[in-house]
Amino acid sequence: MLQVISSDMKEDHIFRLTGKGADQDPKGVFSINKLTGEVAVSRALDREAIAFYHLQVSTTDMTGRLVEGPVDLDVFVIDQNDNRPIFRETRYSGEVLEGSPTGTTVMTMTAFDADDPNTDNAVLRYIIVRQSPEKPSPNMFYIDPERGDIVTVISPSLLDRETLPTTQYELEIVAKDMAGSEVGLTGTATATITITDRNDHAPEFTHSLFQASVDEGSKGIVVNLTVDDRDDPATGAWRAIYSIINGDPNHNFAIHTNPDNNEGMLSVVKPLDYESNVFHTLLIKVENEDPLVPDVIYGPSSTATVYITVEDVNEGPVFFPDPLVVTKWENIPVGSFVAMLNATDPDYPQVQSIRFAVLRDPAGWLSVNPVKGTVNTTGTLDRESPHVHNNRYSAVFMATDNGNPPATGTGTLIITLEDENDNAPYVVPSVVRVCEDAKEVNVAVIGARDKDIHPNTDPFKIELGKQLGLEKTWRMSKINNTHSQIMLLHSLKRANYNLPLVLTDSGFPPLTNNTELKVQVCTCKKNRMDCNGVGSLRTNLLLLLGLLLFSMLCL
Repeated sequence: MLQVISSDMKEDHIFRLTGKGADQDPKGVFSINKLTGEVAVSRALDREAIAFYHLQVSTTDMTGRLVEGPVDLDVFVIDQNDNRPIFRETRYSGEVLEGSPTGTTVMTMTAFDADDPNTDNAVLRYIIVRQSPEKPSPNMFYIDPERGDIVTVISPSLLDRETLPTTQYELEIVAKDMAGSEVGLTGTATATITITDRNDHAPEFTHSLFQASVDEGSKGIVVNLTVDDRDDPATGAWRAIYSIINGDPNHNFAIHTNPDNNEGMLSVVKPLDYESNVFHTLLIKVENEDPLVPDVIYGPSSTATVYITVEDVNEGPVFFPDPLVVTKWENIPVGSFVAMLNATDPDYPQVQSIRFAVLRDPAGWLSVNPVKGTVNTTGTLDRESPHVHNNRYSAVFMATDNGNPPATGTGTLIITLEDENDNAPYVVPSVVRVCEDAKEVNVAVIGARDKDIHPNTDPFKIELGKQLGLEKTWRMSKINNTHSQIMLLHSLKRANYNLPLVLTDSGFPPLTNNTELKVQVCTCKKNRMDCNGVGSLRTNLLLLLGLLLFSMLCL
């Protein structure tokens, strides 16, 4: 029973209880004796579910008419320690850097208690009940009993990742309510603490001297350099960076780190020459990606010497100059001297002979003396050949020594060809069309072209050929240095006509071309030109003569 409600009750009056927990959800938690006014709890109360109930008590007559009230009745649920501390997670993770000072905070453990925070039922205290492993000390860590902060207790010198039996420690943490009283309820969680690495160990070469050999003229890895580093391989405190600090003035070498095993891969990136230098001595330094801690330095073991021996290889002869450029007139006589090839063998300690040969001669114009290297013509040099580009003709020669095995080098000969006036001009276009019955019309504008170059080309002279009566039908007038206009003086019948022309260039001496321009006289109607079936006058006469002869034979 909670309380007795007193009232000057008459026999025909009854008590009534209303509110949440009585006639409202959650219904039936509280009940009232209608005659005595005693309020009773009908079932167990849970403060963590509902900590406070607001009820009202009134009296009515037997008909339900309100006689007195309502009067407020507030019920406060008193807390009991029926909830144990709970950690949000069963396992927590934290990290601490090796060598950290004593008292370094690692992580914070926090538990929650659902009981009344204004009572000792929710006042928590934290303790470490187990540490695994227990070496080098069973009390390497301490937890603040009120705040739950886990801090280091071990001295920095002992908190050495490389000497500890493990890099992970497991702590069993207990949170107890009732301010840690013996009667308090407990909750448990596990904290895993990882000792993280710092760069407190410099990398050291496994050997102070490395040796390797490499063929001259080759590239690639020549030696792998190995180091030891006691730091964590998954961090920049372990990963190595190599550098060449002496012995490579021409930058023939490069060194890169193999990420899988931390080895330094020393490579030749610019081929070495045996004849220039047989031995190379390199001084290599190794460092870490991360800087060392202040009290650690890179010592003598962080440098190493590498001896590289260059092995002799038979090298091919080298042409000089390459390319060899000469200038010659086109059309020089076959057998003329063109150039003298010069090739030397880099393997000068060895006495070797060199023989020359033609490797690529697109037009087949050249030959070479295999011993002397003299190049002569075997064909006519033609500047207008399709094998000549921008007045330059290129051929490739090879020189082979008598080494074991023989080696070959190549060189290019470029001949710049001077132009001779060896091409007469030609008419463009070669065919023009005109309408029949045309008179005093412009037939076409024609031009002259020449395969030669200045001064063996224009200005051109374009004239009508020598033919009786030609000037009575055609007229030629000059437009400029390369083009002239043809005029028709009277109409012509539908046929093909061959107009004789004489074209002359300006070379010295000038060249003349006696040629013909084909003029098609076509039928023109309504801006359409019909030239189908048009034959030349000469062709038509020959066909007529052939028909007459055929007829005579058939008689």
